[in-house]
Amino acid sequence: MNEADLQQEAAAPWRYLVAVPARLESSRLPNKVMAEIGGQPMLRRVLECCRQSRRAATVVLCTDSDLLRQEAEGWGFPVLMTAASCSSGSDRLASVVDELTALAATAVAGAEAAPPDPARTVIINVQGDQPFIDPAVIDAMAEAFAGTTPAPAVLTPVYRMGAEKVHNPNVVKTLLAADGRALYFSRSAIPHVRGVESADWSRHAPYWGHVGIYGYRADVLARWAHLPHSPLEHTEKLEQLRLIEAGIPVGTFPVDGDFLSVDTAEQLEQARAIAAAAAG
Repeated sequence: MNEADLQQEAAAPWRYLVAVPARLESSRLPNKVMAEIGGQPMLRRVLECCRQSRRAATVVLCTDSDLLRQEAEGWGFPVLMTAASCSSGSDRLASVVDELTALAATAVAGAEAAPPDPARTVIINVQGDQPFIDPAVIDAMAEAFAGTTPAPAVLTPVYRMGAEKVHNPNVVKTLLAADGRALYFSRSAIPHVRGVESADWSRHAPYWGHVGIYGYRADVLARWAHLPHSPLEHTEKLEQLRLIEAGIPVGTFPVDGDFLSVDTAEQLEQARAIAAAAAG
């Protein structure tokens, strides 16, 4: 890309849309998105947190469940229906990426919207199992896209992980390159610190946790279904490994805080305890 192209790209406006993929039939914790946390279904908490973002033009639920559609519409959120066969949240969003791109355009400018521009539209995938997602992280995602030239393909936030999480397989870890690119994602502790007791690994290497949010340029997300089969994605059950294995760079940016995704009954109880403490 030459200098003129870079200047033209930097001048084009970005559009941001939050899309929340959700299904009822979670394999590890069935119906978890409708589990009650502090008097509200988890999914509603996620959607309401996302709606507080200053940078996202709108928040959309993407689901194959008519029950979830009815609930979300009753809470005031637009819904796109997807196929039940979608294998992951990213797969679900990719299946309706054209509709999401169009929604982002109209949400910004209404009836006077310019034609949708997939190369300058960011679809921010917020998983439906993050009941305390900080809207400031969504805004930081938007700012990271706006402040990077050439435009990133995919961005995701990471946080410095405490020692108590390093060996928890329910917490996803990210291995970073010197320039901040994600080299790998795993449920195992990475890197392995050779010759040191595993309980002391965090004293010898930084461990980064992955926040379950992905910012996709819409034109990159549109390629999802055409990416090669990913053995790593299948093995780890982590959808972002499809991108890594296909050679699509996944950039990261650091955020402060501790982040909870609800994948197990234990994590659900932890979320309920956090909500109760906040209410008290």
